[in-house]
Amino acid sequence: MLAAESAIFAATAPNFATSANAAEIVRLGVEVGLLALALTPIVVTGGIDLSCGALLGLSAVVFGALWRDAVMVAVDRLARRARDWRVGGALNGWLIARWSLPPLMVTLGSLSLFRGLAEGLTGGIENYTGLPPRFLALGQGFLGAVPAQARMAARRRSRTGSWSIAPRRGRASFRDRPQPGARHGTRGSPSRRRLFELYVASGALAGLAAIIYVAHLGQAKADAGTGYELTAITAVVLGGTAISGGSGTIVGTLIGLTAMVVLQNGLRLAALPAELAGVLTGVRCWSARSARRAWRRCWRRITAPEVEEEMQNSQLAVLCGRDPWPARASSRHQPVARAIASARAARIDCRGERLSGLSHRRGASSSA
Repeated sequence: MLAAESAIFAATAPNFATSANAAEIVRLGVEVGLLALALTPIVVTGGIDLSCGALLGLSAVVFGALWRDAVMVAVDRLARRARDWRVGGALNGWLIARWSLPPLMVTLGSLSLFRGLAEGLTGGIENYTGLPPRFLALGQGFLGAVPAQARMAARRRSRTGSWSIAPRRGRASFRDRPQPGARHGTRGSPSRRRLFELYVASGALAGLAAIIYVAHLGQAKADAGTGYELTAITAVVLGGTAISGGSGTIVGTLIGLTAMVVLQNGLRLAALPAELAGVLTGVRCWSARSARRAWRRCWRRITAPEVEEEMQNSQLAVLCGRDPWPARASSRHQPVARAIASARAARIDCRGERLSGLSHRRGASSSA
């Protein structure tokens, strides 16, 4: 799908297949990409974080207020310390991991909290501008042919504690896939500490995305990052991550994000309505889900005849009174053999009870 998009826009949109436009695509996807990378392991564990976009806006407003009121000199030092922005994620992680509250409810409340704090700090109209050129270079400059914010995100992402980037912790979160009916802190569900660290990492990456957002646009407003959480979740789902948890990959998320950014960029260069991006993204989500379900059905149909034939042979063996798996059968067949033996014993008992009841009734009728 990504290759088809690139081929179509390369033929229809001017200046699409250029190195400058490729750098612009990377620049447009950095902020949402950081949120999507943080959301991938959270969704894999069966959770969700709807507050990452609002936390981005709150972090941007706090940064702008500190710059204007506190006259911060080392602004780039704060921009590179993503651990200073983990407080919002730690609040979500504490409520979810410690008190086993539903992630949807917690992050929905955090969304309103963070967005309300941002509106309160700015009065809904304050816009922080006048940032120094040295800081703006982090979001508007280039390091060679690569945008500066892409290099900054790639260099700092491993220091934020992100489970989606750290290999060992990322594998641990993917191993802890949710089981039906499992609760947090029990067997079959992610541990409390691991869940807490996942949401802390989400807050850290949201803060880093806020710094890049402010450096890119040169301003900080309360509505910064509005809708970013939904865009990030869409990229995660388009990348093949199951929204209910249990499966997903970082590479798939990056592919889904790239497809969305390429679609928006290509429509703009082709002078087509920007609203088509949302329509086509929704259709793509439906088609991807339908294709995945169709593939599962086809796979079940391919493997179903073997199971059905095996069960028919087993039932035939039980009816004939023979053991379909002898004592020397492999350990893989032992559970099935025990189940068949139990079913056979239950049928014999029921038959014996039926025969004894019938003889008792016959004896009573003859005596009468």
